[in-house]
Amino acid sequence: MTVQNVTPSDESRSDPFFARISDDPLAGAFSGGIRAHAHGRVSAVPAEDVPALWDRLCETPRQGPTVAYVHVPFCENHCLFCGFYQNPWRREAGAPYVDAVLAQMQAGAAMAVQQGHPIRALYLGGGTPSALSARDLARLVGGLRETLPLSPDCEITLEGRIVSFGLEKARAAFDAGVNRVSLGVQSFDDRVRRRLGRKSTRSETLRFLEGLVAADCGAVVIDLIYGLPGQDRATFREDLRMAAALGLDGLDLYALKTIPGTPLLLAQEKGKLLPAAPHSLGHYYADGCEEMDRAGWEPISTTHWRRGLRERNLYNADVKSGAACLAFGAGAGGNLHGHGYRLQPDLDAYAEATRQGGSALLAGLMRPSALAAVHNAIKAGMERGRLDPAAVDRALADCGLARRFEDLAAPLLAQWQEAGLMTVEAGALPLTLAGRFWQVAMTARLIAWTDQAVREDTSAEENAG
Repeated sequence: MTVQNVTPSDESRSDPFFARISDDPLAGAFSGGIRAHAHGRVSAVPAEDVPALWDRLCETPRQGPTVAYVHVPFCENHCLFCGFYQNPWRREAGAPYVDAVLAQMQAGAAMAVQQGHPIRALYLGGGTPSALSARDLARLVGGLRETLPLSPDCEITLEGRIVSFGLEKARAAFDAGVNRVSLGVQSFDDRVRRRLGRKSTRSETLRFLEGLVAADCGAVVIDLIYGLPGQDRATFREDLRMAAALGLDGLDLYALKTIPGTPLLLAQEKGKLLPAAPHSLGHYYADGCEEMDRAGWEPISTTHWRRGLRERNLYNADVKSGAACLAFGAGAGGNLHGHGYRLQPDLDAYAEATRQGGSALLAGLMRPSALAAVHNAIKAGMERGRLDPAAVDRALADCGLARRFEDLAAPLLAQWQEAGLMTVEAGALPLTLAGRFWQVAMTARLIAWTDQAVREDTSAEENAG
């Protein structure tokens, strides 16, 4: 495979698509210009068209990889860095909420969309699903297993926080059918944890994780964040070494993102908490890759590592590559026959909608881009850190386009190679270390570039005709 050796002009180097050429691409290859996440050119379905379209989508059998997501929108407190906070946790809210989710599932049980093709991964996220009582967790997981056509090897993930979990509740979740637990540790360092408002100490966190691993009932996965206030690279490396020594099955590494409206950003604007400088984050990431490699862990995406074969990370891999996703719970988001949708986020509105059924559940419904298959092929390869042009070519053909991806994107791919973000191998375009760090920014740009190139080619053909 070859990529045309097209060198952009000096003027084009200032274009937001292209990377900055430097001796240190980890530090600042990109700076703004294109949104962080790639969604493609989707459009909202007009309100008057939603009921009929939703009924048609629900009556159409699913095909291809499918996952399911259950949202539990409660948290004991608002983590400083989190942009997903919805509702404060109240113990008395747990059982009625589980009743509502089970009612939504049972109301849709006879629909084609909930039948047939097996579901290969089920994710209980939030919010904080582990805030639910052991009994309600068991009821929820049991209801999901009874109602949905889960595959025999379905990955069932429960997301949680250590402070509201406990080994007794974890055992109840495992007994109900959970086979993967994902916990947001963020950092083991007590000083950093206090600044974030985390309630459990390092010793409590380590003790709980050791207990989960010793139970040996499913994959145990944690998140670590780099660039946190009060954290330096030495502290981050120590976090990584602790994680690698625990016997965990999987590990996610994420850069801190300052999200509008979060307590962290408000504190940062007041000068109270200062995260790491943006230009240093790539070097934190490099430290993480080095420590994981030293410990013998396998990278299975640009942000996720595993220690052994028990960890598959199926839900995250599938949902990022365009798999169908059935959504349950207030504020949950899904993907049905390419159409993105979100359920009512308000708890009372959601509970009422589960009684009404149909499109009353929806807070929004989006039509897919005409190039959705192309976007998904790009996202799948970039997420793995190894872009497959042949897969994108097949997606272009599925969209009715006789185009070669390498021809459409040649100037961009060549410039990224020059910038040290991508290399060329037989049949593939692997990302370098810096490219893996910048993967999300690169994916958004590559999708936008491809969309633009297709439009320009199509317009040229129409004018010539």
